[in-house]
Amino acid sequence: MHTRKIGNFEVSALGLGCMNCSAGYGPADETTSTQLLNEALDRGYRFLDTASLYGDGHNETLIGNSLKHRRNEFILASKCGMSMNESGVRVPNGRPEILIQQCEASLKRLQTDVIDLYYLHRMDNKVPIEESVGALAQCISDGKIRSIGLSEVSSLTLRRAYSEHPIAAMQSEYSLWTRTPEFGMLSTCEELNVSFVPFSPLARGFLTGKAQEVTQLTDDDLRCTIARPRFEPDNFAHNIKVLKTFKAIAEKVGCSMPQLALGWLLAQQNSKGEKTLVPIPGTKHINYMHENGLAADIELDQNTVIELNDLINEDTIRGDRYSEQLMQSIDSENDRKKEIDE
Repeated sequence: MHTRKIGNFEVSALGLGCMNCSAGYGPADETTSTQLLNEALDRGYRFLDTASLYGDGHNETLIGNSLKHRRNEFILASKCGMSMNESGVRVPNGRPEILIQQCEASLKRLQTDVIDLYYLHRMDNKVPIEESVGALAQCISDGKIRSIGLSEVSSLTLRRAYSEHPIAAMQSEYSLWTRTPEFGMLSTCEELNVSFVPFSPLARGFLTGKAQEVTQLTDDDLRCTIARPRFEPDNFAHNIKVLKTFKAIAEKVGCSMPQLALGWLLAQQNSKGEKTLVPIPGTKHINYMHENGLAADIELDQNTVIELNDLINEDTIRGDRYSEQLMQSIDSENDRKKEIDE
């Protein structure tokens, strides 16, 4: 697999989102997950993404147990900044002392001395971003992490954070059907030389052609909770119509549907014509991991990119990416609101 850059790190063009091996899309088998992680390294994945939130620490523990003997073979990213409130609900918590405590706990679960890239998982509106980033900068000084990342923040917040300490990477949802980063974040990242890491690049399974509407999913599936709108039966029935043409394009290109979706992201260029995005598709299935990895070999021509842009975008897809309440709380959506207001 060819490589790209995240900060000072050289990583595989596709990273591996590890959440699915612990939570989010129904139960996962630990033995299979251990095999998947090791085969991913054998396949050429060199960038693994996890978080303390995933499975309440289980995912970090899984990676630590499965890959501690191969720690020098990959760049490790994890996330902090989510805590349980008095009602037992996970909420953003960017207090400096909490972030430092969570970093210590993550290091133990991951069985490593240092985390290469440590993200603030979500912005805490009660804590200035400068204070949260300052705590992560202290973790760098203490040798616990090597670089700082942010997840789902707006361009304005990224600039404020960067004024406190250089930011290596910005992570947000980005795919054919979720274009939020195009409302300013991609250009801001290019300006500041911050790498952009798209999560949910397969549109939570929709672009694989295997996703189902919410009535057919288990209650512990994210698509039945926070990501519900686009998978509601009426919206899903509308959205799925684009997949017939999408599949035909994939067949024309000579790849699978998920490979086409990932190929579209890998083909995106900045203003200098550089291809810099590092998508992190997640899966708990070994065969899907191998299938996704082959997307790094796909070279889409500009006509195909334009055809895909016209077929699947936020005007042709019905429903928000998250529930209304959650959409209002996510800082990255402020880029969209700002552009609409202007």
